[in-house]
Amino acid sequence: MSKVFVLDAEKRPLYPIHSAQARQLLTNKKAAVFRRFPFTIILKESRLDSIVSPLRLKIDPGAKTTGIALVNNSTGEVVFAAELKHRGFAIRDALTSRRQLRRGRRARKTRYRQPRFLNRTRPQGWLPPSLQSRVDNIKTLVEKLRRFAPITAISQELVRFDMQLMQNPDIQGNEYQQGTLQGFETREYLLEKWNRECAYCGVKDVPLQIEHIHPRAKGGSNSIANLTLSCEKCNVKKGTKDIKDFLKKDPSKLEKILKQAKRPLADAAAVNTTRFALLNVLKATGLPVETGSGGLTKFNRSELARSCCSNKEGLANPEGQQRLEKTHWLDAACVGTSTPILNIKGVKPLLITASGHGTRQMCGTDKFGFPSRHRTNKQIHFGFQTGDIIKSVVTSGKKVGVYVGRVLCRATGSFDIATSKGRISGISHKYCLATHKKDGYSYAIF
Repeated sequence: MSKVFVLDAEKRPLYPIHSAQARQLLTNKKAAVFRRFPFTIILKESRLDSIVSPLRLKIDPGAKTTGIALVNNSTGEVVFAAELKHRGFAIRDALTSRRQLRRGRRARKTRYRQPRFLNRTRPQGWLPPSLQSRVDNIKTLVEKLRRFAPITAISQELVRFDMQLMQNPDIQGNEYQQGTLQGFETREYLLEKWNRECAYCGVKDVPLQIEHIHPRAKGGSNSIANLTLSCEKCNVKKGTKDIKDFLKKDPSKLEKILKQAKRPLADAAAVNTTRFALLNVLKATGLPVETGSGGLTKFNRSELARSCCSNKEGLANPEGQQRLEKTHWLDAACVGTSTPILNIKGVKPLLITASGHGTRQMCGTDKFGFPSRHRTNKQIHFGFQTGDIIKSVVTSGKKVGVYVGRVLCRATGSFDIATSKGRISGISHKYCLATHKKDGYSYAIF
């Protein structure tokens, strides 16, 4: 599993250690638990002989999930990995609902309201809240990891796809396009756009070929809008036929393919909108920041990653190279050119979900916008608040047992606990002990 973060007696980060070492230090009472997620211990006495090797923080930003990896540049060892799930789409839906409720209420209360324009100004660099939350989530996690690990450099996947390079292969010189990266930008873009399946038959998990929607033999271009993915069987069957002739018996699929070919990649648009805002946040840390593209990440994942032994994340081939799975944290580990060799032995990513801090809305409404419930402004009850991760040891009554999970507090002192096996109701606060205070995120081990 991932290594354990260590702080010295002065709360300075040391190099992460194996979980067995951390267990031994805790057993011998030479260290104490400092934080549960990510798991961190603090030494009770300073160790002068501690050697601190620098680590590189690698980030693969995504519209829904961002991959995080801490890598030792000199050895290629991945000491920590995480996948951060954003709540940008939930924020977007909440803002849409609020806008609709306000509009409905205004229509009921006011006969006519003259439209107003240009009455609000936005600062330079403003992002919608749904996009700004993605940047803030990553910023929060970077700040946390810097407190727990000796991070000296950062790598970020700046562009998901190098669109200019695809449109103009000579934009950065022939060596870049005709070298080892040739075709990786285009293939990665098409895999994301066409959901990694054959556009004609929908088959998955087979080798896919780049196929021209309008064949080149009949005047079709190499434009990215004229390319799709096809399995070998469909590609051979279509040959040089026009797509309208090939799919004349399936007009619905024809319409779907032509529509998808013109549609931009929505998730890529969200990432592209926030990429430079995130880059500025990372540069503000004062650490050197390396950037790379999605095509380079895929090239590293398929060609350059090596491991000291095989495991379930990768299959070593006879040459010692490794075909890595397509996961967010592995993509993060492969960002940039700084770590050509990877050791991912035994790494289990921490799954982090941005859950927010609740709502400030004091008056709850039904779906029509009418008041239906009222909330109290008191959030802490008996030292707990909803969202804390607790451990409850019930010794008497009908619910004897040990329960660990997220607590839902009530003013009566009768709490609910959301565990991995379900929701447990009616647990008294007297049996509860907080293990991780609410911080706006929920955690789980992969």
